[in-house]
Amino acid sequence: MLHLPFPVRDANASSGSDNLGDLPEWDLSDLYKGEDDPQLQKDLDWLEQECAAFAADYEGKLAALDAAGLLTCVQRNEQISAIAGRVMSFAGLRYYQLTTDPGRAKFLSDAQEKITNFTTPLVFFTLELNRIDDAALDAMLDENAELGRYRAVFDRIRAMKPYQLSDELEKFLHDLGVVGDAWERLFDETIASLGFEVDGEALNIEGTLNLLTDHDRAKREAAARELAQVFGANVKTFARVHNTQAKEKEVIDRWRGMPSPQTGRHLANDVEPEVVEALRNAVVAAYPRLSHRYYELKRKWLGLDRMQVWDRNAPLPMDNPKTVGWDEARAIVTEAYAGFDPRMAELAEPFFTKGWIDAAVKPGKAPGAFAHPTVTDAHPYVMLNYLGKPRDVMTLAHELGHGVHQRLAAGQGEMLSSTPLTLAETASVFGEMLTFRKMLEKAKDQKERKVLLAGKVEDMINTVVRQIAFYDFECKLHEARRGGELTPDDINDIWMSVQGESLGPAFDFMDGYETFWAYIPHFVHSPFYVYAYAFGDGLVNALYAVYEEAPEGFQEKYFDMLKAGGSKHHKALLAPFGLDASDPEFWDKGLSMIESMIDELEAMEG
Repeated sequence: MLHLPFPVRDANASSGSDNLGDLPEWDLSDLYKGEDDPQLQKDLDWLEQECAAFAADYEGKLAALDAAGLLTCVQRNEQISAIAGRVMSFAGLRYYQLTTDPGRAKFLSDAQEKITNFTTPLVFFTLELNRIDDAALDAMLDENAELGRYRAVFDRIRAMKPYQLSDELEKFLHDLGVVGDAWERLFDETIASLGFEVDGEALNIEGTLNLLTDHDRAKREAAARELAQVFGANVKTFARVHNTQAKEKEVIDRWRGMPSPQTGRHLANDVEPEVVEALRNAVVAAYPRLSHRYYELKRKWLGLDRMQVWDRNAPLPMDNPKTVGWDEARAIVTEAYAGFDPRMAELAEPFFTKGWIDAAVKPGKAPGAFAHPTVTDAHPYVMLNYLGKPRDVMTLAHELGHGVHQRLAAGQGEMLSSTPLTLAETASVFGEMLTFRKMLEKAKDQKERKVLLAGKVEDMINTVVRQIAFYDFECKLHEARRGGELTPDDINDIWMSVQGESLGPAFDFMDGYETFWAYIPHFVHSPFYVYAYAFGDGLVNALYAVYEEAPEGFQEKYFDMLKAGGSKHHKALLAPFGLDASDPEFWDKGLSMIESMIDELEAMEG
């Protein structure tokens, strides 16, 4: 089943002005010229014929293939993935540019249904691969070097072996996938159509969330209360989506015999459950040393007796509001990338010059930001909602990091280029860190350094502490749903059960904040995705420490890691740096970097 990129909302994004310069838009013609491009119909016709031919040639016969025959089979399957991925990327990206356009929504839905129908006969491929004897498959992988390249793919497919159903049931689930996608689209379209009014101004969700970082506290409060009011008015729809998605997942997991709701995500991420548990436990244990300490500092800076939820992302009082134009943002990120290695800046350049970024905030456009790799014989596209605040520069650095990673990994081909989520955040967070360090280096004085440090700490808390709290929320939600239908109040209670613990004693929570789970897309589109952010941040902090301690030769090892895409396990990718994510002390190294920044901020207080 092909899934679309989904918009990742950045709760730290902030409102800007219209004076941002010439913001780029996507040129999707590198995929297709338009809905009526003859090549699009040609590709759909080819897909229909090739899927049928593939099934006729190979169904029931995989176990009898020799190494050369299996290689040809894998390469044909890869080509099907490439063409189907191109069609779905084009349909999905056009939809996210204007989610309120019924024509684009229909085109996307029709494309999804056609490709699902074409590819249903291919479900046998992974099922039969998993029925090949282990020793026989290993012998073929050892015998044929080109086939051996796909070992990591086979390992990931065969990790699902204990949970695989009958061929007939797998085909049924494949066909049924479009129904689950319809619930995701209901969520997206509901979010995109929500209307908010703050101080007489009509806003969409992105503009309203952005007001939570406004300098005017009254405006922040008004935005928070309006968000609560609108979420509350729509909470039954969001609860229905969550109940349905969680129940569907529980049924499929139960039939597959998966031991936990998280198992599928861990398998997809090629990461062991105990590694994720070690990460989660390390972060939760560090809440008092990280978020609790930092928000107590921020409470004093803001001159408040108590923090309210609308103060969490408030600008610091010593921070002068600054709008960063697009050209300046581009220059900042490009210089930071080039300072690490000129090749990084060269890889990022076409995003700015060739229509690979869609940056402006527009009515109907999906909120948030993402980098979508499309297919390996094209190139990635980056979506932003650029509003000109320093955090938006960091979002640009983050998404460009993904884009650079995706370009480097493309050489692995369609089946090996895709990086598990836990490592997919590495280059993006590293790109942010490079940009932050460059900005810190250029700080004019202690005041500017303090503002930058505090901003980075907040971003890290949002990436690590907040995402692990989100993960705990999901774990509790899916566990509770196994006991029956959840009312909106049930889900609200689960949400609040993780908020106080993660944010700390400095906060009070307004009435209505209990519904703020409703707008977070990861819970709907990709359950348990969120821990990948914390994984990536911790990993990058450890990587950056290695870079600072021993910069000689680091760049080559870093580029090799990105070029590997999904061809290696995290253990093998990190070994050249002397790092091991399965070591319980590994996560404390990453968290200690955040702690040291808070130490410096406290020291500045004298």
